[in-house]
Amino acid sequence: MHTILLLGGGKSATYLIDYLADTAQAKNRKFILADLDLNTAQSKLKNRPNTEAQAIDIEDKKLLADLISAADVVISMLPAFMHPKVAKRALKAGKHFFSASYESEEMRSMRADIEQAGLFFLNECGLDPGIDHMSAMQVIDRAKSRGERILSFKSFCGGLLTPESETNPWKYKFTWNPRNVVLAGQGTSRYIEQGKLKFVPYHQLFKRVDTFLFEGIGEYEGYPNRDSLSYRSVYGLQDIPTMRRGTLRRPGYCQAWDIFVQLGMTEDSYQIQLPQDFTLREFMNTFLPYHPSLTVEEKLNDLFPNLDFPTFEKIQWLGFFGLEQVPQRQGTPAQILQKILEKNWTLEASDRDMIVMQHKFEIASEKGNREVISSLICQGEDSTYTAMAKTVGLPLAIAVDLFLEGEINVKGLHTPVIPEIYDPILAKLAEFDIHFVETEREL
Repeated sequence: MHTILLLGGGKSATYLIDYLADTAQAKNRKFILADLDLNTAQSKLKNRPNTEAQAIDIEDKKLLADLISAADVVISMLPAFMHPKVAKRALKAGKHFFSASYESEEMRSMRADIEQAGLFFLNECGLDPGIDHMSAMQVIDRAKSRGERILSFKSFCGGLLTPESETNPWKYKFTWNPRNVVLAGQGTSRYIEQGKLKFVPYHQLFKRVDTFLFEGIGEYEGYPNRDSLSYRSVYGLQDIPTMRRGTLRRPGYCQAWDIFVQLGMTEDSYQIQLPQDFTLREFMNTFLPYHPSLTVEEKLNDLFPNLDFPTFEKIQWLGFFGLEQVPQRQGTPAQILQKILEKNWTLEASDRDMIVMQHKFEIASEKGNREVISSLICQGEDSTYTAMAKTVGLPLAIAVDLFLEGEINVKGLHTPVIPEIYDPILAKLAEFDIHFVETEREL
């Protein structure tokens, strides 16, 4: 009997838990879910056969070591900074390790020891990173096998809302960590376009958008992610002239969000203390120039002369021209902004989220150049069984299942960029309606 240990049972683990718990008895496995909250773990396991809930504080080294020692496979759905700590203990105990998070330098430092121990450590097997790698590499490897050359690769993804749930002017609500959304893009983004390196500082980021069209759901705009250049080596495209990765939003979102960026409301480097009964209008005014007679609206118009009505409406809808009190008076501007947004951008029970991802390739062959567009649309069921949880959790669950079944027979430290890993996972994901639709046209 194989024992699977899952550390962390948060929102993004819903499908992961169900997949492994539902099959535990039939596949003669034991599935242990360890979470800080025992009640949460028990409620998610639903007393299914061959499952066990455990309460754990990750700082309890003895309990963590005991749980890992009793397992064959360890899955970490803890915050990303905790993965290396768990991975080191898994390595010491001779256990295989899986996560959906980015492969860190600390993780890479274990590579030789992982290989020597004959273990399989798989990271970046969620949505982004994860499904993006697998679906892109399938197209890239297919083209290379035909002797073709990839001239351009643009890959954009967004955690958004189904059209019927886009009930506010932003057409957006939080489907992932709100703090990550508020701080998105800080630093400098890097990519390459037609052989020319491009660097986009934060204050320019939301002005540099591409347009993406998805059949049946319409148009989106995408801004560049922080570092696209490192993916040239990940995808074996070191000499590619154009490589850009980014994040998708509905048209108009970036223009409105840029107002907060330019004003400094997404700043996270200093603390502020606001007076008692401070309103959202006063909070907005804090970041505007002083004027003895102009209103907040007039000063905003003066500072942003190209401010159009759709952008104004988005800011107004959040309450920044009203007299509602700020929900938090102390913290960084970004933390206070996040609290304001959480009130307005929280998923309702009836809301459904949606994942959209699109790869755009320009491929050169003996017959000429062509464009290949590969698109994914995945819609959630409700505010619990979300598309985000599905696309993050299922690839990881499937990877563990296939590994234990012997259908993934790989050892060492990996991300899912080789056919031995991505082909069987993508085939299984298609059974859950997570699949890409490809279109081609000659250029």
